[in-house]
Amino acid sequence: MNIHNQKQALFVDTKIGKIAVYIKEVKTDDLPIIFLHGVYFDHHLWDNQIEYLTQRTTISIDMPLHGKSRINIISNWTLQDCANMLIDILDALNLKKVIAVGHSWGSMTILRAASKNPDRFSSIGFCNMPFLSPTKKQEVIFALQHPLLFFRNFYTSQTAKFLFGRVSLKNNPSLLMQLKLTMDILSRKELIKVDETVIINAKDVTGLIINLKVKAIALIGKEDYVQIPPLIETIVVDGGHVSPLENPTEVLKMIKRLVS
Repeated sequence: MNIHNQKQALFVDTKIGKIAVYIKEVKTDDLPIIFLHGVYFDHHLWDNQIEYLTQRTTISIDMPLHGKSRINIISNWTLQDCANMLIDILDALNLKKVIAVGHSWGSMTILRAASKNPDRFSSIGFCNMPFLSPTKKQEVIFALQHPLLFFRNFYTSQTAKFLFGRVSLKNNPSLLMQLKLTMDILSRKELIKVDETVIINAKDVTGLIINLKVKAIALIGKEDYVQIPPLIETIVVDGGHVSPLENPTEVLKMIKRLVS
């Protein structure tokens, strides 16, 4: 089996800007799997899962302003723009249909894309997907935290406590370093933009979940701040909001179910 691991980014022009795409190609007729990460991370979030998926082509991307996707990114992008971006990438790669797996923001993006273009997706894995509007308390917390961005290390450590489960952070201190590595790339202005667009201004999309016409499985952590989505089989695993890093084996099992 001929496998080509593309370590360098392939830049795809989308309506939101130039998006970095990474492809591990397997010569097979099986549908490829595309991976989208959550806020503050990059395509490396999925390294553990992709390493073991040796039987089909995998595609991972850096979401806008994250990783290497920092070229010509429009200033007023929205969550719907992210969904359109995903379809732009599939079109550019001549992919009529894929299996899609997302984490948090990535899941939010896939849900919106699949709701408008169900024929482009064979199955979907939603990891740690927020789908409700933030509460007033959550909005206030983010507003109060943003001034702390001037103290970046402290802000990152507080963010880690919010994202990861307590046991995960205690047993695996490298999780904080992984978050710091990707989060430090974003400027204060960019972090505020991402928080406002992806978290604070996110709308309730329960209706999109209820009307979804694509097979889907969801996965959340026991200490996750997100709820179990309606009408979708949901797997609950140990950890918090970053299951691909906190519980990579269970996430891989979910992905293998999607492709089987």
